[in-house]
Amino acid sequence: MFDLKKHLQCDAMPRRVAVAWSGGADSTALLLLLKKAGFDVVAWHVDHGWHSESCTQANDLRKQAQGWGIPFFLVTLNKPLRSLEAESRNMRYDAFAKLAKQQRRFHLALGHHADDQAETVCMRLLQGSGVAGCQGMRLHRQQGELHLWRPMLGISRLHIEQYLCEQGVAWLQDPSNFDCLLWRNKIRHQLFPKIQAYGENPQRLFLRIQKQAKRVQAEIEALAKHIHIRCKDSDNKGKDNRGCSVSWASWCMQSEVVRVYVLQKMIGILFANSKVFGRKHFTAIEQWKKHGAHGWVSLSGCYLQKQGDQLWLFKGYKGAEKYNSHQRIEVKS
Repeated sequence: MFDLKKHLQCDAMPRRVAVAWSGGADSTALLLLLKKAGFDVVAWHVDHGWHSESCTQANDLRKQAQGWGIPFFLVTLNKPLRSLEAESRNMRYDAFAKLAKQQRRFHLALGHHADDQAETVCMRLLQGSGVAGCQGMRLHRQQGELHLWRPMLGISRLHIEQYLCEQGVAWLQDPSNFDCLLWRNKIRHQLFPKIQAYGENPQRLFLRIQKQAKRVQAEIEALAKHIHIRCKDSDNKGKDNRGCSVSWASWCMQSEVVRVYVLQKMIGILFANSKVFGRKHFTAIEQWKKHGAHGWVSLSGCYLQKQGDQLWLFKGYKGAEKYNSHQRIEVKS
């Protein structure tokens, strides 16, 4: 029998933690496992208002949590008008950040599991991600003040559902999980079954790719180790002009994959890991570099510029006005 507790990666987690509880199988199992393991847990539930029964379900979850002796906190949001998947995710994490500040509880456990990891790697490959993106979701990541933990990445969906059945615990089925207009659901319900039909296990396949990506990324990081990133918060007049810089010569002498990694680190510093560059951004940067690095590259909320022997990445557009428009390469979101 598969023992979920043995495969739960929670040794590094603090004992005081919130769980993002949707009522689905994964987050329900995580909430119970952490409670039984002696963690000081609370349940944070976000009602997106996606369907007419969501309010009733939220009240049912409140009663269920009370029966388990777990404090329950509800945030109700309005359904976004467009970009349902991405916008809802942003709104959800904004709600979690507010709860964290209100309760001074800055560690949040998420119910993502091994099947989710495989789907994430597949989705990022299809979207053109590089090695860094194909590493998938991390066990721990900090987003602003909030620490995100995914202790079930080594556990499959099948084993999670088996565990809940053994415990006699029911879970909710979110209707949006079957909406194949969404990327992840297309992969889960359409692509993966076709791969399975050809005799290949898609979960094992993409988890193997993920492990290979982690090894390659470690080699890239080792090559970039000597490139020092310097940061500044404002200019000498006190104006907001946040930026990061690296040695132009050191950056140029690296292979493209290392240059990409360094730039992703810089963007992560400026935007607290809430923003990444895409392939179109790096294509524009390589074009700019190839043609002498004149002017700047506008990159959706920040810009890249060579100043003397330094390559600078600035947040916003301040300071770029002194260049003529024909010297600018612009990449929009």
